Amino acid sequence: MRYHNFLKWFAVSSTIGMLFILLGGALVTKTDSGMGCGRHWPGCNGQLIPDVITAEVLIEFSHRIVTGVVGILIVILAVWSWRALGHVRETKFLAFMAIFFLVLQALIGAAQVLWGQGDFILALHFGISLISFASVLLLTLIVFEVDKKYDTQNIRVGKHLKWHTIGVTIYSYIVVYTGALVRHTNSELVCLDWPFCDNSAIGFPTRFHEWVQMGHRFAAALIFIWILYIMVHVVRHYKGQPVFYWGWIISFILVLAQVITGATAIFTQLNLYIALLHSLFISLLFGLLTYMILLVFRSKRSS
Repeated sequence: MRYHNFLKWFAVSSTIGMLFILLGGALVTKTDSGMGCGRHWPGCNGQLIPDVITAEVLIEFSHRIVTGVVGILIVILAVWSWRALGHVRETKFLAFMAIFFLVLQALIGAAQVLWGQGDFILALHFGISLISFASVLLLTLIVFEVDKKYDTQNIRVGKHLKWHTIGVTIYSYIVVYTGALVRHTNSELVCLDWPFCDNSAIGFPTRFHEWVQMGHRFAAALIFIWILYIMVHVVRHYKGQPVFYWGWIISFILVLAQVITGATAIFTQLNLYIALLHSLFISLLFGLLTYMILLVFRSKRSS
């Protein structure tokens, strides 16, 4: 029992650590601190530990340290979970995914520092970290699920909900990518009105940056409507299955918070705290959607 308690706390710490990596990466991007350490990696400005500390250096170097420390935690968690919970069919896959995508995002980050990358490649960085976060989160939920003897094998889900769950989860990754592309192409404030680029002259975008911004807004509007539809369906038909009932209600709350913070970021001229909340809500939403996917594939089909 104590062995599993230690594993639970370690898993929670690793999940929180991955969230710090996500938010730290967003902070680096939003404060333009990516070159705080110059073209040096893993060192900073030619030193192992920089002696001249500016705001950009502090943000970039701290992000690297957090990524390194949390990376070690995730490797330990993956091995520990593999050995302790290897009989749970998803454990080994999730352990591999957590490590693989964490290493991949670190390599992309290093490549950007050393050689530079195009905006469309850099936009993948946040999404790759997000997959690693979701994998660690699911490992943590599996740890708690085993401890509580939660019987997911008796969950029943209809074909309609199954395919909507899969579809909206895949689509959410597209929304994440378009949002990252807005940041990396410096398109955040190209449209100062909301929901349209110019509320006084509604029409199609005319410039590349406007297309990027409005493309993301359209993608966000669609996922909001889609999750609202799924939530209504679940509230009507799945009241007897609390994990789906509350899971989709929380998903809608998160996507609503995502829309609100996205609009507020425009109105506040990219207030840093609002922008970080925007990244936090999409991270939590993606993690929850991947848990819904896990439950769907564990479930028995209902008539």
